[in-house]
Amino acid sequence: MELLVCIKQVPDTSEIKLDPETNNLIRTGLPSIVNPYDMHALEAALAVKDQYEGSRVTVVTMGPPQAEAALRECLSLGADDAVLITDRAFGGADTLATSYTIASAIRHIQRTMNREFQIIFCGKQAIDGDTAQVGPQIAEELGMAQATYACELSVDQAAQKAIVKREHENGYEIVEVPLPLLVTATAELNEPRQPGLWSSIYAKRYTITHITLRDMPHIDESRIGLNGSPTRVRKVYQPPLRGKVEMLSSVDEGAKKILELAYNIKPEKFSHLLVPSEELVEEPVDTNDEGVDVKDPVQRASSVESVSSSEFKVLAAVKGEEGSKGGDR
Repeated sequence: MELLVCIKQVPDTSEIKLDPETNNLIRTGLPSIVNPYDMHALEAALAVKDQYEGSRVTVVTMGPPQAEAALRECLSLGADDAVLITDRAFGGADTLATSYTIASAIRHIQRTMNREFQIIFCGKQAIDGDTAQVGPQIAEELGMAQATYACELSVDQAAQKAIVKREHENGYEIVEVPLPLLVTATAELNEPRQPGLWSSIYAKRYTITHITLRDMPHIDESRIGLNGSPTRVRKVYQPPLRGKVEMLSSVDEGAKKILELAYNIKPEKFSHLLVPSEELVEEPVDTNDEGVDVKDPVQRASSVESVSSSEFKVLAAVKGEEGSKGGDR
């Protein structure tokens, strides 16, 4: 089977820098990783490759030249080929322009590399944007069936179909989808594998294919990059910090604080729960005329009152345990 995985290199830091004019993320100089959800998409593709002998996994990403590092990481995990879509003309793209560019590149790969991808895998979303739009938009551009938010996947090559368990806002649903198919992966789908020695050597020596704007003469340039992006970010800012934080030393103190806050909101509902500590009355101990706690079998044993046989057994066990502890010391 011919399998394709779309990945994205994302910033691995909270120190995000923004271009004040374009409101785009400045990626230069930021430490980066492969988008975590894309790692689950890659693992799903590698699992299908392991299942069907002769399958090949191609990894593709759109980004600057430094995105080669992300592709090599995927190669070290078992991918066979890697393609980088890179050109300054593609910069500043929103999800619509990005999906159109990637879909155009996929058509180019299928034509020039003689590949006919049966399943395309994407992460459900990128952690730097969280839109979850690019995968479904690629499927729409290519006219493919799609199954998003996959948490279980079973592929039947002979029947040319896949059974996908999807996360749903109200639970799960299981769908049967024909191939070719685009799947977006959740973290519950699998556990990504670790790189191997020989695949790491292969990744280091591999020559990554680059696709630029010149390589796709039939692309509509009005639909790529910043100019082809209908989405406009009006303002990006960090929300101001509000309120104050109060640290409480114990659970009891926290419970009391919650009750006080609830009382301030609706005193008529919570006033009976706020009892001042000086008004608390301890439960009286049930004693006999000699001042012995009748509920305590030890005190009863030393008194003239009778003790039941079961209580004698408990007392004997306690005495024996104390004796053994004394011997150990």
